[in-house]
Amino acid sequence: MTKTVVVTGSTSGIGLGIARAFAADGANVVINGFGPAEEIQTTLRELDGLGEGTVLYHPADMTKPSEIEDLITTAEKTFGTIDVLVNNAGIQHVAKIEDFPPDKWDQLIAILLSSAFHTMRHTIPIMKRAGYGRIINVASAHALAASPFKSAYVAAKHGILGLTKTAALELAEFGITVNAICPGYVLTPLVERQIPDTARERGISEAEVKSEVMLRLQATKEFVSIEEVAATAIFLASDAARSITGTHISIDGGWTAQ
Repeated sequence: MTKTVVVTGSTSGIGLGIARAFAADGANVVINGFGPAEEIQTTLRELDGLGEGTVLYHPADMTKPSEIEDLITTAEKTFGTIDVLVNNAGIQHVAKIEDFPPDKWDQLIAILLSSAFHTMRHTIPIMKRAGYGRIINVASAHALAASPFKSAYVAAKHGILGLTKTAALELAEFGITVNAICPGYVLTPLVERQIPDTARERGISEAEVKSEVMLRLQATKEFVSIEEVAATAIFLASDAARSITGTHISIDGGWTAQ
């Protein structure tokens, strides 16, 4: 049976990598995110050519609950169900707490944490009716450890881990698993955009941000690849992972081992 997968924040970076992996696996895939229309159309054509499933784009703004509801409703109406939900949408802002703009705090919490609550709130009844489901929350090593100047991001990622555990306990008897993936630094557009901000806050060069800040705690001294994260999502959605729920898988080059 063809699975239907919804991936938020999937027009670039980790989300796009996960969408690619599921499309190549033969799933119907609903992608979501922002970007120039022509780039999104190119992405749709690429994904559509990877497997036998159908690919759909939905432009829901993850700060708007009504648009999130429409994303889930559209996916169900189009494909009949949702088998896998991947909450991946993310942004970043780097600043000291006393300088952190309140509107940026609200935006990060909305996109990184509240949006996952809203997607899950609307998807869980669909999965319960089917007696099956996989919810995968893309968290971060920052769900387990903090870094300076990232108060909103760290708070939200710690929160997503708590939401993951709570949902897993609520859904354990319904054939639905809920887990989180906690990557270390992946060189995505989101990470690349925070390099100059971090350099400014710390008074160091951008090269030093990469070597002394981002990779300092990753024992491998290498960035995690998008493909590694995507492969983990595929595994968590598989039957082999049916007894894995309420936990996280770290892909962080040894960061949180310290």
